[in-house]
Amino acid sequence: MMRVSGLTHWLVLGLIVGIFINPAGASPLIEPPFLIEQVKSGTLPPVDQRIPDEPSVVKGADFKPGQYGGKLRMLMGRAKDIRMMVVYGYARLVGYNKRYDLVPDLLKSVDIEDGRIFTLTLRKGHKWSDGQPFTSEDFRYYWEDVATDEVISPYGPPKALLVDGKKPVVDIIDETTVRYTWQQTNPFFLPALAGASPLYIYRPSHYLKQFHGKYVEKAKLDAKVKKARKRDWRALHFSVDRQYRNDNLDLPTLQPWMIATAPPSDRFIFKRNPYYHRIDSYGRQLPYIDESIINISSGKLVAAKTGSGEADLQARGLQFKNYTFLKRGEKRNGFTVRRWLTARGAQMALFPNLNANDPVWRKLLRNPDFRRALSMAINRREINEVVFFGLALEGNNTMLPESPLFDKSHQQRWAKYDLREANRLLDKAGLTKRDDQDIRLLPDGRPLEIIVETAGEDSDQADVLQLVTDSWLKVGIKLFTKPTRREVLRRRSLAGATIMSVSFGLENGVASNTSSPGELAPTQDGQLNWPKWGMHFQTSGQGGEAIDLPAAKRLLELNEAWGVATTSEQRTEIWKEMLEIHADQMFTIGLVSGVVQPVVVNNRLRNVPERGVYNWDPGAHLGLYRPDTFWYAKP
Repeated sequence: MMRVSGLTHWLVLGLIVGIFINPAGASPLIEPPFLIEQVKSGTLPPVDQRIPDEPSVVKGADFKPGQYGGKLRMLMGRAKDIRMMVVYGYARLVGYNKRYDLVPDLLKSVDIEDGRIFTLTLRKGHKWSDGQPFTSEDFRYYWEDVATDEVISPYGPPKALLVDGKKPVVDIIDETTVRYTWQQTNPFFLPALAGASPLYIYRPSHYLKQFHGKYVEKAKLDAKVKKARKRDWRALHFSVDRQYRNDNLDLPTLQPWMIATAPPSDRFIFKRNPYYHRIDSYGRQLPYIDESIINISSGKLVAAKTGSGEADLQARGLQFKNYTFLKRGEKRNGFTVRRWLTARGAQMALFPNLNANDPVWRKLLRNPDFRRALSMAINRREINEVVFFGLALEGNNTMLPESPLFDKSHQQRWAKYDLREANRLLDKAGLTKRDDQDIRLLPDGRPLEIIVETAGEDSDQADVLQLVTDSWLKVGIKLFTKPTRREVLRRRSLAGATIMSVSFGLENGVASNTSSPGELAPTQDGQLNWPKWGMHFQTSGQGGEAIDLPAAKRLLELNEAWGVATTSEQRTEIWKEMLEIHADQMFTIGLVSGVVQPVVVNNRLRNVPERGVYNWDPGAHLGLYRPDTFWYAKP
């Protein structure tokens, strides 16, 4: 359960109420048939010795208890996407339920005082996937030997653990109790723990100590470093301690399925975690499904393979334009295509890099009139009709109508297709000279040619960018597209090598005033429009560049003000001002939003919602709907 006091009730939303409750008079525990032989042979203890003393019990009006067995097949476009099993598994200290309330999950309870003192209580008897105890020692190890260790973490703890640049006091109360105390409120803490890519404030200490300089003799550790071909023990420790990457078979986990196939491979098997902490109301240890199998295929073939029946649950790699094709395969291959909502602020947005190295481009991209002109020279209606059959929402990268913070003026500001006004703004920006092909010239005489870099993860981008190319030509701007990989795009953006890129918009387009507005401010080095400013914030000034643009600086100030706001009215006003700044300044140029996400579901698969929201954070894509509760009906 979740207990709150003081001003903290707004932080935790519905934390007191959730689908996870402690059992009272629960049914006798049922051993998964998949594990019975291991129990009989003595390689595994029986289920009542594997689960916590007070396991998490799954209940709910829309939950139907299921049966054991089956293999869940999914497709991924890259081998590194096996990390999605951590996303979909969605075992978190606290996690979102379907109402987007935060509820304890791995934790038994959280007690919060004044929004700044968090007492975390673990489940007694909880174990890692290798059977070793999950206790407060795993939290102590992370804090003392990872987060604040000068060798492993030279920049100090993650930003989400700092308030006004100050670290919390971490107290290990007993084996199952840990307390974090900040001087001021920290509304970012719990959402960070519940993220799709979560903040891990614990580690399997019993496993990792063998790679740490504090616990191993230098000669023995040097031998391990040499054998692993790593630079030093810090690099060795980092390579084996990547819970999110999900690529180390020896790293214990708390997720419902654990990796059983060593990379590299084109077929990865994830077997059930015998020590998983959740059960249903009939005493069945979850997950119901014994194995999850990820087959690696070219991203271009995911839709075709899904349509031919090679996946039992698939959303990743599918796009709106695949919907008609997938529908044709329903009866033949025994699946149903469901239409889920997407909650991004934009399905597609352009990101001018305000940190570009080129001084001419940097100055121009920082001119809001230039960004406004680019936006007004885009025919969003044409994009919607040609690519999305008129079913998308046209407008900026902002909140969706489903959000209580939605403002239509934010959605439509500078988004009307108006070539006359776009030309006027470009002239006002000093771009009055043109070459013999009628392309405008930069102040230094170069043609105004914008290279838009794309990770190519959404094939609709090519069609959309072609339409943007056509409309920008009408105002004297030439667009070129440069495909690359996501990691390369982010590195180039952070290095200042990109001028503009295209990607998804705000992750959370249905936010409320209790949601963090951090996406709207320079807070992450992965933000393609100001990555160096984001890194500067992330590293507390030790990396990146200090913000030197007043509007962006104001956004960061407002983000910090939200973190210490004490009333709902204050938080709402902060959100509104930040959204207004974004709409007026056009820091990102949204194109369309509200695009339907196809989700293919095997007809025998149960507990998958008919209608859902496909969103990264909050939501963890499929994770919000707890795939450990999905099960196969008999043929």
